[in-house]
Amino acid sequence: MYARGLGGVNVPALRSHNAALVLDLLRTAGETGISRLELAERTGLTPQAVSKITARLRAEGLAAEAGHRASTGGKPRTVLRLVPSAGYAVGVHLDRDELTTLLTDLAGTVVASRRRPVDLGAGAEAVLDAVTEEVRALLADGPGDAPAPAPVVGVGLAMPGPLDHRAGVPGRVTGFPSWDGYPVRDELARRLGLAVVLDKDTNAAALGLALRPAAPGSFAYVHLGTGLGAGLVLGGAPLRGDRTGAGELGHQTVQLDGPPCDCGGRGCLEVLCLAAVARGELAEAARILGAGAANLVRLLDIDQVLLGGRVVLGAPEVFADGVREVLAGLGLPTPVAVATDPRAVAVAGGAAWLVLAPIFGQ
Repeated sequence: MYARGLGGVNVPALRSHNAALVLDLLRTAGETGISRLELAERTGLTPQAVSKITARLRAEGLAAEAGHRASTGGKPRTVLRLVPSAGYAVGVHLDRDELTTLLTDLAGTVVASRRRPVDLGAGAEAVLDAVTEEVRALLADGPGDAPAPAPVVGVGLAMPGPLDHRAGVPGRVTGFPSWDGYPVRDELARRLGLAVVLDKDTNAAALGLALRPAAPGSFAYVHLGTGLGAGLVLGGAPLRGDRTGAGELGHQTVQLDGPPCDCGGRGCLEVLCLAAVARGELAEAARILGAGAANLVRLLDIDQVLLGGRVVLGAPEVFADGVREVLAGLGLPTPVAVATDPRAVAVAGGAAWLVLAPIFGQ
């Protein structure tokens, strides 16, 4: 069983901006680690400040020695690394028909996961019963080789929008308007006794992708699964908007007087794309998706388009080639790729980063 709350993790240390800078560099350095001198050079902090921060992090179990590195003069440098098992986060992807829960360590590595069918239309109370049951079971089992108890920093919950990520409340979820105004974040936190963060599924996935090594500074993660949406990253940070309305790609009108959509509009990109998928016309679905991606490229001048979601991953080459063809035909050279790394593309993994990212100042 995992300890609730931050447990032995030093909350004041984690709230320190400078400590967050150091922790993020330890995270990105991986197992090879990084020296105090390099930490000082990259953060702009004095060597004395870095020594104090790293001593505190080591005392709290968040950092440890990772060996020594040859120096250009004097004694070898001590190399430090993040201790991933110092804390864990729960990521939850609540899709329209499936519930995925997973446990990650502080480095974002998935150490345990669960999956089961769910019907988002069954109502908030029944669905949150299932979420609560799955999270409790996940924490009770945990990874087979992890020490116990270990502190759980919180739960990230990703679900379809629209929603208000600041208030932790969904809106009229497309096709499931009964969720409108239900206090999902606060109710789940009450049930679990853990801090909960709520965000759109596409935003969570984009956050996880943005924190990968060498991630582009600006990109759109275009997700085609049970719905269609986008997570936007500009300047290395997710763009949500004040009302969490950014990235509602699926509800762009691309055909005036087109077929009705559950959002109340007509001719939306989502309804046209999913109709083509239902007919088995994947090349046509890819062409429609490409039109939406082209709109994002022209509007935001992004560096890359990343495709994901169960429909895309079922035929990755069809969708990647189709979107590239549309962009090329419009004279748009933006690279297109499929986010195939399960740890990065999984919405549940990104949901875990909703609670991990602030620890690292992200």
